[in-house]
Amino acid sequence: MRLASKLRFTILAASITLIGGAWLYAQVFPAAVHPLDLPCANCHLAGADTQPGNASMLVTSQEQMCAQCHANSTQMSHPSGITPPPGSIIPATYPLDWKGDLTCSTCHEVHSDQPGKLRGSATGRDLCLACHTQAFFDNMPDGGVSMVQSGHLGAPNAQNWQNLDPYSIQCMDCHGTKGDVNIDPNQVVRHGSLNHPVGANYDTAFRSGGYKAALLLPKKIMLPNGMVACVSCHEGYKKAHGQLVTAGTGNSLCYQCHDI
Repeated sequence: MRLASKLRFTILAASITLIGGAWLYAQVFPAAVHPLDLPCANCHLAGADTQPGNASMLVTSQEQMCAQCHANSTQMSHPSGITPPPGSIIPATYPLDWKGDLTCSTCHEVHSDQPGKLRGSATGRDLCLACHTQAFFDNMPDGGVSMVQSGHLGAPNAQNWQNLDPYSIQCMDCHGTKGDVNIDPNQVVRHGSLNHPVGANYDTAFRSGGYKAALLLPKKIMLPNGMVACVSCHEGYKKAHGQLVTAGTGNSLCYQCHDI
């Protein structure tokens, strides 16, 4: 009898653990639920009456909706919510929205069940060249290498290598192999005569004194996972690849964070 009671308790505890774990997973990983599984009214003004003719009328911009789950997507991706430059030829495979703007849905079919939800079959450089000319990339300092890998900066499913964030991992995948940048055992990134810690928790540093609160920093200074990263100082996904996130010379960038 005692054994049976213990067995029932074990089964009940296991059930509670599974249910609780499923609930926690849903809170921590909301991106696991994609628009295909959500009510139409979450995105479309017409709600349950959404049809092809009115589906383009959304409750807010695509960029704001996508960013709810895809953190930093607007800063670390191909520009979205923009009107293509005059003379641009955009293939019908990649539709603009009702305003003539290039949006997330230009490259992604959000209701697709395919990996990446990309439109068409092109990927990488071939996808870029569907709209851009080769000369567009040839004129970049790195020949476009940083951009044609993906429409989004960041190493997907990256392991926490040396406590780095996914963006810095992708930066080091290229710069680390070229030898122009390295990270020493003290978590200091060194490039030329310049050096700065990476993979350090900013709030921890703030509490030690000498830094401005994270909420007061300019929006362009990103702290992925709360950590100082390559993209805290550099704009990674830009035509001028690697430019500083703030204008000015000398120590102007330093004083954005350092309160000394």
